[in-house]
Amino acid sequence: MENLLIVFIVVTAFAVVLQAGILAGMYFAMRKTSAKVESLAEEVKTKVLPTAELAQSMLAELRPKIENVVDNVSVSTTVLRTQVERIREAVQRTVVSPVRHISGIMHGVTAGLEAFFSRKRARASTVPQDEMFI
Repeated sequence: MENLLIVFIVVTAFAVVLQAGILAGMYFAMRKTSAKVESLAEEVKTKVLPTAELAQSMLAELRPKIENVVDNVSVSTTVLRTQVERIREAVQRTVVSPVRHISGIMHGVTAGLEAFFSRKRARASTVPQDEMFI
């Protein structure tokens, strides 16, 4: 029984030493990872943050100018639409309407001439009944 107690103590001691070794390995691994994370954080501070601050300052500086450009484009679009509508009305009054009137007159004259010349032909092509019997 004493041998069994000694074996149990040896196994327990081995397990404790093994556990201590695993904990020491975890400590060194965490320490190494922590150093990498700290160096990465320092790199972010030195490289990324200044760029982000520069972008933010540029955005703050350009925002009023962009708003001004958008407002100008909006006003220009409104003015352009108004001018196009005026031009459309002017073309309607000065070009389209007179062309329609002239076209209507030409259709009337054409119809009159066709009617006039078709009557002449109808009279000329009429042959008296007596001449048909020979």
